Parts: sequence; C-alpha cells; structure tokens
Amino acid sequence: MKILVLEDNERLLNLIKIELEKENYKVDVFTDGDDALNALENGYCCFILDINVPNIDGISLLEMLRVNHEKTPAIIISSNHDFEKIQKSYELGCDDYIKKPFFILELIQKVKKLCTIQKKFLQFDEEYKYDFINHILYNNDKEIELTKKEILFLELFSKNIHHIATYEEIEEYVWEGEETNLTNIRAVIKRLRKKIPSESVTIVKGMGYSLNKDIKFS
Repeated sequence: MKILVLEDNERLLNLIKIELEKENYKVDVFTDGDDALNALENGYCCFILDINVPNIDGISLLEMLRVNHEKTPAIIISSNHDFEKIQKSYELGCDDYIKKPFFILELIQKVKKLCTIQKKFLQFDEEYKYDFINHILYNNDKEIELTKKEILFLELFSKNIHHIATYEEIEEYVWEGEETNLTNIRAVIKRLRKKIPSESVTIVKGMGYSLNKDIKFS
C-alpha cells in the first residue's frame, strides 16, 4: 500500500519515510505542494499533508484531492494551532489532525488505523490464496509469480472485498494514474485469471470488475 507524504522539513520527512517503510508501506515524499499535486493520481491509499509548505499548502491540496479521492484517508500535520485551520481541515475531509511536535509513533499508529489491511489473506478457494502483506499468490504451498499490475489489481479489493472496481479506479490505481484503455485492462485480467481460479474475477457490464462473492478474507 502506497502513501504520499508532503512535509518541507526534510529531517522529519525522512524520519516519517523510514518509519513507514518499516511497516511495509511504500512511501513517496514531497517537500513542495506543486510536486505533490502532480503525483496525486499515482494510486495512494493514504495522504499525510503538512499545512505550511511551498507553493500549494496542505489544506489547499486536501481540498483538491477530495474532488477525485473523496474516501482516501488523509492526515494533516502542522505546527499551526489555529482553531480555524483545524476546523477547515476537518470540513474539507481530513481524517485526523496531528499537532507538531509529535511522537513519530503517534503518526504511525494513526496511519496503521486508517490505512492497514486488517486481514492477511485473500482466500479464493481451498487451494489458492493471496498474501496481502508479502504480495505473494499461493497454490497450496507453491508460490505463483505475479506482475506489478496483477498485484495492484488484487490490492484494489483490500478494504472492501466485494466492491466493484470501476475502469476509472483501475486506471488510477493499477496504472498509477497513467492513461490506459480497456484492451490493456482486459489483458491484465486475462493473465490474472490464468493464475487464480478463472471464475474469481467477474465483469460487471458497463462498470468494471468485482471478485466472486464466495471469495473471503482469512
């Protein structure tokens, strides 16, 4: 799972990155709001935003990302204790607000609460399962190699196993914001179906794809 961190204090930024990577998150870091804005479509599961950064501040960026990332968790971190700033952050949809200085463990715990896969395995049937933590597909005890896009597609269902992944969502998450087309999407699904029980991924006409209702977390 990938996290975007916007913080202009490079020492704190590096510390946050190191500690999140210890928890097996992938982390992209930015010190400038413009650069973070340009990266919003790269398929993040969580945003950590400082308010006072160059060019686009964290609150303005939060407002922008809520247009297309309404449900993605966002945490504001700031040394600004102005009540109006805090209130505006929550009104724009931040999920938590941490005042500086803070213990890094406090931030990590909040991230783990908002952005953690609660179950380790996606169980297709008695033989096939996917390990979300280590990104490994198993047929009994045999490991099956997956491409990056196949992994990202499965991770789309990490929070809500039976939701419909729309074509737009697949483009945003699996292609990490790069433009693609239905032919490419179908090609990835076709390859994935050869590695898992073929009926596991079903098409929802005119909308996208979902997982078979019998698949469960374990």
